[in-house]
Amino acid sequence: MEWDWSAVSDFMPHFWDGLLVTLQALALGSVISFALGLVWALLMRTPSRWVRWPVGVVTEFVRNTPLLVQLFFLFYVLPEWDITFSALTTGVVAIGLHYSTYTMQVYRAGIEGVPAGQWEAATALSLPRTRTWTAVILPQAIRRVVPALGNYVISMLKDTPLLMAITVLDMLGEARIYSQQHFQFTEPLTVIGVAFILISYPASLLLRALERRLVR
Repeated sequence: MEWDWSAVSDFMPHFWDGLLVTLQALALGSVISFALGLVWALLMRTPSRWVRWPVGVVTEFVRNTPLLVQLFFLFYVLPEWDITFSALTTGVVAIGLHYSTYTMQVYRAGIEGVPAGQWEAATALSLPRTRTWTAVILPQAIRRVVPALGNYVISMLKDTPLLMAITVLDMLGEARIYSQQHFQFTEPLTVIGVAFILISYPASLLLRALERRLVR
């Protein structure tokens, strides 16, 4: 079997289209997972068990069911209830919701890692509860968990090919269509594999450097 460079050249326009969709899904999914994960973490610290219990049930259910099942549910079941989104929007929401249950745990660990003396100092200064969270606790907690959150971004990147199951043409989706139309699988799939490595490996190195810097 010979490597066909013409197939690579022919596939590249499709690749760039798929890369754009992949990066869109990754960026928007990350924003949702980070924001919603923080909301979950804060709700789990409320005194009321009537808040903590349903939040705990929902997050445990989402975390312990496969992302692919959630994608199918949102894409195929919600329209039966007259709730319809585009395939990309559905994929972004599914990824963001799924990973928010993991980032929630990261935030919880960061918050619990803030020294007790910081809480006591805020109380001694009679800071309002909102001010205590926004000015004292969360800045310290988030600084501690940035590397862990970054690891989940890489995990989300590696899960974006699942969006192909609901017709989203990400990198793998474009490669699949091109391969089936031209009966050439080696070149497009190799390009996709290399692309994931070129994105994820430098990102992992950056996260390691960031972690070393933050723990100084």
